[in-house]
Amino acid sequence: MIDDETRYRAVDSRDARFDGVFFTAVRTTGIYCRPSCPAVTPKQSNCTFYPSAAAAQGAGYRACRRCRPDSVPGSPEWNHRADVVGRAVRLIGDGVVDREGVAGLADRLGYSARQLQRQLTAELGAGPLALARAQRAQTARLLLQTTPLPVTEIAFAAGFASVRQFNDTVREVYDRTPSGLRAEGATGRRTAVPPATPGTIALRLAYRGALDSAHLLDFLALRAVPGVEEVVPGGRPGVRTYRRTLALPYGHAVAEVDGLATTDTPTRGWLDCRLALTDLRDLTTAVHRLRALLDLDADPDAVDERLGRDGALGPAVLARPGVRSPGHVDPHELAVRAVLGQQITVAAARTLAGRLAERYGAALPAPGGGLHLLFPTPAALAGAADGDLAMPDARRRALRGLCAVLADGTLRLDPGADREQAAAELLALPGIGPWTVGYLRMRALADPDVFLPGDAGIRHGLQRLGRPGDPAAADTAARAWAPWRSYAVHRLWLAAAPPAGPPVESSVTTRPRATCRNSPEATA
Repeated sequence: MIDDETRYRAVDSRDARFDGVFFTAVRTTGIYCRPSCPAVTPKQSNCTFYPSAAAAQGAGYRACRRCRPDSVPGSPEWNHRADVVGRAVRLIGDGVVDREGVAGLADRLGYSARQLQRQLTAELGAGPLALARAQRAQTARLLLQTTPLPVTEIAFAAGFASVRQFNDTVREVYDRTPSGLRAEGATGRRTAVPPATPGTIALRLAYRGALDSAHLLDFLALRAVPGVEEVVPGGRPGVRTYRRTLALPYGHAVAEVDGLATTDTPTRGWLDCRLALTDLRDLTTAVHRLRALLDLDADPDAVDERLGRDGALGPAVLARPGVRSPGHVDPHELAVRAVLGQQITVAAARTLAGRLAERYGAALPAPGGGLHLLFPTPAALAGAADGDLAMPDARRRALRGLCAVLADGTLRLDPGADREQAAAELLALPGIGPWTVGYLRMRALADPDVFLPGDAGIRHGLQRLGRPGDPAAADTAARAWAPWRSYAVHRLWLAAAPPAGPPVESSVTTRPRATCRNSPEATA
């Protein structure tokens, strides 16, 4: 918790680390800003601080045209918290209120709509409808300023129920008509997003602090499923681009995210992204899932400060700030791939996943580059032929059992899932062991505090850093890294990797035979 005095000092020093953590509303101007806004610092007596943009908008303040507070990274607190408020914020970000209403959101969380409204208002200063409205406004601004789409089409694509509601919201939030907001975006500002090819939306994915994009792209490239995702040379010298297909609520998309160039500073603040959507209503969901994949709402300063205290990890943190803990765009896909990878190497799991994608994945109507498939759904894989599942019988049964409960909704791994409940339900499935559950908590459920003491990469990383690598010693050492042990896992995988190579991560140990589901060696 931070008090108003600390907040004002952050505003006075234009501290970008607090962007998205709180918003500053200025009574004399009627606008609200991010803490790092470059405008003249207002008097403290004129400032009111809000925990969300929606709360500031609900109090009658308009978004600053200079710092665009609606486009800041999300608060790391709501991104990582496991309680009902954190889960609700993640589901709202995924577009659940727009698709299912507040009743649908409350039902997913197991609360009444009134209870949910009360809890969100108490902590965020706004209820689910107001939070979703703020998100729609930002989507509308993005479409107005980056596409030539008609205003009417943008209104419904952004999730508004009517053009009138769209017009009123844009005026309230931005003090501009939609046409005025579009004209403002066409004036060639210094921060304008580079133009995209026809049919795509170009945008920037904001982040705070430092970002080690080389680690992210190495990690994703090592696991890229052929036909579904790839890492290719980018459009600028020294840039690599991650590309993948996305299955979304209203259609599908192809997403491209550029890493930082070798000449870019890690604290640049954004990654360039392009989205080709079959249905524009999926824009908000696609952006939210890409942000989760790349862990862009993290607070790297807090993470690195804690891990940097460690005598073994400290030098690595100093040398490579901003290492993130990648999530995933589709938790169900990740769960399937985690089981496919049990007791085999990452490369072998990638090959097997590619074969299944070719056999059971839906083909894109217009392939592009190396992408031509959507990853198979759990329902499609639940009925896969034995000949297509080249794996031991025990793992085949585990895969089918997992796909069955994912397909019928018995097991939920969406952004609003309860981590403890999901972990218990996963462990109850035959053939699913602690390593797989931990890996899914770390990546599918965005848990920042997961450690994998029996993992071979963890053992090798600790040994290279001069620490004992056995599971008991590893678990003891990891207690000092809480609540950021997921990030320590990635640091140790990096330490275990060959020089200048991508991270090596696997739970395969010296025993290649099948083991019991509760053994650390049971999954990879």
